[in-house]
Amino acid sequence: MPLAPPSLRITPLLAPLTSLPGLTARHATLLSKISGGKRVIDLLFTLPEKLIDRRKIMTLAEGRALPTGDVLTSHVRVLGIRRPARPSQPTILTAHDETGMLEITFFQKGRLFLPPEGTEILVSGKVGHYHDRLTLSRPDHIIAWEKRDNFPWLEPVWPLTAGLFPSTVRRAMKAALALIPDDLPEWLDAPLLQKHRWPSFKTALETLHLPESLSQQGDPTPFLERARARLAADEVLADQLCLGMARQQAQAREGRALIGDGTLRQQLLERFGHRPTAAQSRVIDEIAADMRQPTPMMRLLQGDVGAGKTLVAMMAMLHAVEAGTQAAFMAPTEILAQQHASTFEALCPVPFVFLSGSIKGRARRIALAKLADGHAKIAIGTHALFQDGVIFADLGLAVIDEQHRFGVEQRMKLATKGPATDVLVMTATPIPRTLQLTEWGEMGVSRLDSKPAGRQPIHTTVHNMGLLDDILAGIKRALEQGKQIFWVCPLIEESESQSAAAAEERWAALTKRFGPIIGLAHGKQDIETRQKALTAFEQGKTRLLVATTVIEVGVDIPNATIMVIEQAERFGLAQLHQLRGRVGREAQQSYCLLLHSEESSFTAKKRLSLLRDTEDGFLIADEDFRIRGGGDLAGSRQSGLPGFRLADPTRLALLLTAMRHDSQRELTRNPTLQGPRGAALQDLLHLFDRAMPGRLLAAG
Repeated sequence: MPLAPPSLRITPLLAPLTSLPGLTARHATLLSKISGGKRVIDLLFTLPEKLIDRRKIMTLAEGRALPTGDVLTSHVRVLGIRRPARPSQPTILTAHDETGMLEITFFQKGRLFLPPEGTEILVSGKVGHYHDRLTLSRPDHIIAWEKRDNFPWLEPVWPLTAGLFPSTVRRAMKAALALIPDDLPEWLDAPLLQKHRWPSFKTALETLHLPESLSQQGDPTPFLERARARLAADEVLADQLCLGMARQQAQAREGRALIGDGTLRQQLLERFGHRPTAAQSRVIDEIAADMRQPTPMMRLLQGDVGAGKTLVAMMAMLHAVEAGTQAAFMAPTEILAQQHASTFEALCPVPFVFLSGSIKGRARRIALAKLADGHAKIAIGTHALFQDGVIFADLGLAVIDEQHRFGVEQRMKLATKGPATDVLVMTATPIPRTLQLTEWGEMGVSRLDSKPAGRQPIHTTVHNMGLLDDILAGIKRALEQGKQIFWVCPLIEESESQSAAAAEERWAALTKRFGPIIGLAHGKQDIETRQKALTAFEQGKTRLLVATTVIEVGVDIPNATIMVIEQAERFGLAQLHQLRGRVGREAQQSYCLLLHSEESSFTAKKRLSLLRDTEDGFLIADEDFRIRGGGDLAGSRQSGLPGFRLADPTRLALLLTAMRHDSQRELTRNPTLQGPRGAALQDLLHLFDRAMPGRLLAAG
């Protein structure tokens, strides 16, 4: 049964930001940039990055002892005002108390109160020291002493963007908080609320966005932590409910048992010429057993870099063909799809069609016709395979490679291409066990945890960028020996433009040193130019490829044996492991050099040492998740969790078991979410944008 539409009590929270009183369209656009969404609730879920405590009023003598940049709040009297001779000069206000003097500098005095001489004021800002004078340049707040009850003693600091001021965010937050009804039904389990002393949903948001009520509470940290934990619990519960409903839907779909005789799979193994590893054999059996069940398969195959996922996928696809159905293999990029097509050409005992955005005209019409009439049993391609115009005669299995960023709704949609399609999703990015239960909770999981025989460990070393000349001398020797090398440039604040510029600068320097054997690939190039660079490197026309993270997945150059990663401390461990996996794909010895900045911290070097000491991608993924547990979860920032805004990794690990158990219990006894708590949980799903399963159920 589909979810009900959002209730009237939360409808204002789901309205666009432009519905907030007193908010201009320009301000709404700027607020949507920091909130990652255009709804009122998206703004409310944009939690402050920190809280400035201005409650301690210091004498100016105490202020002199503060380090530059610390916050000083003082009660002083204005002695005089020195106005600027020219518009570009600041206004300087001199003030004092019984312990000393203070200079307050205004560059944009229009935004602050400028008191007359003799006025007692309360002022707060970052302290400075100029020669023997105590200064406050660009004070944050200045207010007449008699109006101090209106002073922001505890001030939240939200993320900002160009043109957006804290006062605008504060005003919008107050308007948004006023839209939360006081009688909003509680969706969390009462014993859990009591155990952790969590506030209500509304109180939690008010505590974080308008913390003035905590001014008399001493240390506000416990109250803030409980508020954040409450909201994290809400988000995790919404996520687990969504996954539980997805599981219900998958189990309710009509399925069919796919049973093959093994002949095509045997032919594949004969052409392959090697015995599958023990891990491959185990996973192949797990998938085959799943496909023989009368319910549709939804399975995640995790295989570390070079673990042999393609062979497993081919075995599953031939199983489907043996059972009289079709199979499709989708890759995220055309180059990877073409690489898979080459593998299928060499090993697959049945013909296949290839379909991508570049296949047009007659070739495309022929491929579509073969899929529609069933002559083509296997299709390989990009996301073009699953566009509306592509019709399969009887799709039994859909395999999606390297699409670990797909959400639940997208994965469920793929299953609708056939009457009862099994779905196998593959990823070479090892997923921490905690995230398996969140992002992939509706799927069975198979792990390939060993590599084929003959693969040598990648020799990984960690180096200071100060040794760059020595490293370049070694690169020169390797090039003279005919080796091929990847050189990955640093990740710069998630800015593809800046990363591309860094790559172009490094490419120019290496070309000047080694000549025209250096290629360049980055995300700001057009696809054709980047593809030419990758092809030239694959064919050996260039011997060193300078690149950004565009080569992280989907690039298979067996002859490349050296990977250099510049400023490796800027990358996550899992991402470094993926990049390292671009080498070591054949039997010859391969090397990975992790270069870090000279000023790198002890913690950064310790992280890199883990890469040096192990190639276990699953261990690295779990450690990366633990180390980066304090990261900002808003949007898609590097240290965040996919799909989460409020539940940071440390809270997620603690909350997951309780929320998973609660959602399973509720869906078991109340699968359609009826009654008072069911209605409250439906509101929760709408607020956190997790109402997808209901829409799919409504579509049948």
